Amino acid sequence: MATRRYWLMKCEPSAYTIDDLARDKTSSWEGVRNFQARNFMRDQMREGDGVLFYHSNCDVPGVVGLAKVVSTAYPDPTQFDSKSEYYDPKSPKDDPRWWLVDVGFVERFANPVSLAEIKADKRLAGMVLVNNSRLSVQPVADQEFDRVRAMGKKKG
Repeated sequence: MATRRYWLMKCEPSAYTIDDLARDKTSSWEGVRNFQARNFMRDQMREGDGVLFYHSNCDVPGVVGLAKVVSTAYPDPTQFDSKSEYYDPKSPKDDPRWWLVDVGFVERFANPVSLAEIKADKRLAGMVLVNNSRLSVQPVADQEFDRVRAMGKKKG
């Protein structure tokens, strides 16, 4: 049996929020157009993996709640839709370039754990988020996931 992994997945609140995920229960994580992030979803994510849901490009970026991976990766259909902002005319249908997973809602933090708080915590100094903040889908070590989750619960 595969070991459970943990991830941080970013979304701009102007596009989709943790509250949207709570309402929808599950959602496809579409539109990722970074090869490294795609590879994480396609090659490493498994059903049941934990997710730190991160709001980016907003007044106070940070982890706003928890989600979980609820599907294995499959081709992102938006790459084939010429009306989609994520359309990729160079992606062949028989060998898709872009993949996604579905995520499910777990919980919303009463108070987000801000990027500033994460950077200030010495126990989180090794997080990919701290060292490569631009990557939209990134791995999180077990102890990092537990620490951020505890910070989110403590604040609530």
